[in-house]
Amino acid sequence: MKTILAENVLINGKWEKDQVLTIKEGVITHIEALSNSKKQREKISERVSNRLIPGYIDTQVNGGGGVMFNHAPTFKSISTMAKAHRKFGTTTLFPTLITDDIATIESAANAVSEAIESGHPSVEGIHFEGPHLSVEKKGVHLSKYIRPLTDRELATYTRKNLGKVMITVAPENTSSDVIRDLVNQGVIVALGHSNASFEVVERAIEAGATGFTHLYNAMSPFTSREPGMVGAALLSNNACGIIVDHQHLHPKAVELAYKTKGPSQLMLVTDAMAHVGADEDVIEFFDTHITRVGNKLTTPDGTLAGSCLDMHGAVINCVNDIGISLEDASYMASATPSTFMGINERVGSIAVDQKANFVELSEDNALANVWQNGEVCV
Repeated sequence: MKTILAENVLINGKWEKDQVLTIKEGVITHIEALSNSKKQREKISERVSNRLIPGYIDTQVNGGGGVMFNHAPTFKSISTMAKAHRKFGTTTLFPTLITDDIATIESAANAVSEAIESGHPSVEGIHFEGPHLSVEKKGVHLSKYIRPLTDRELATYTRKNLGKVMITVAPENTSSDVIRDLVNQGVIVALGHSNASFEVVERAIEAGATGFTHLYNAMSPFTSREPGMVGAALLSNNACGIIVDHQHLHPKAVELAYKTKGPSQLMLVTDAMAHVGADEDVIEFFDTHITRVGNKLTTPDGTLAGSCLDMHGAVINCVNDIGISLEDASYMASATPSTFMGINERVGSIAVDQKANFVELSEDNALANVWQNGEVCV
């Protein structure tokens, strides 16, 4: 057990001064204001003068540390990815498998199952981004693997040893009955990589879809006569992932989404590739490669290919360039994704019974330290 004095900590969206946090086995067991009690002060083992905010939660992580999950869907890869992203404040993540064959899907599920069973501190589940998508909005996903959902895939998605399972589907290629079946079996269904009409998206929401994958990108746009998936997403009460790397979106598109959805329905994601936490600028990707130039990733034909964004970078971009408060940006990187994924009872905020996962910020919002399960890990 340890007791820390946090001089400035974000609790329930407000900065609280001089809070004493008791941590036992990696979980916060008690929070109280500092008093003049000699007994309380004697228990304090550590003092944190930097600001503390909740550890970041990323629901869309394709790779990191030089590893792509699709290329090596193993427990070792997950550990490498988690270590790479932890350096940038991500204490919880969902390894994300993009469109691939059934054998790779099953291997990825086995790897996540191993991570869950071993108690890996960063892993709470898995995100299958495809393969049940729209060819017209595939992005860098390979057309040859895009297909309808089969019973074999359904059996994988509904396994009970994967933690929380999220799947991104295109509703024009995934019927409402299939979506309803997935949801009834505990799968979190998000919509994306889709050219669906507004009406088709609405039917998918009625069937139980609760989220949207990387808002604006790879989805039918908003126009005057066809609001598309973008319009449906903005009008819905569902959570939307959003990539704030200044490559995927114009800053004003982010501002519009923020003003429309608010921080409780907008969650920051990285859509990170292997480049995060790696020195290599060129990394193999299926039968081609992805090149990093500055903070932009593309395939040889110029197609945007995920990002080299980290979660702290996303938060800072929101604060510095969009005009979002640090409090709201932090919420979008922690509380919103934890609520969306149904893990908010244990991660996503600084509160009693939550894991002691923190990001420690200096006065200029630089990342000073990262805490996971009550220990400084970066």
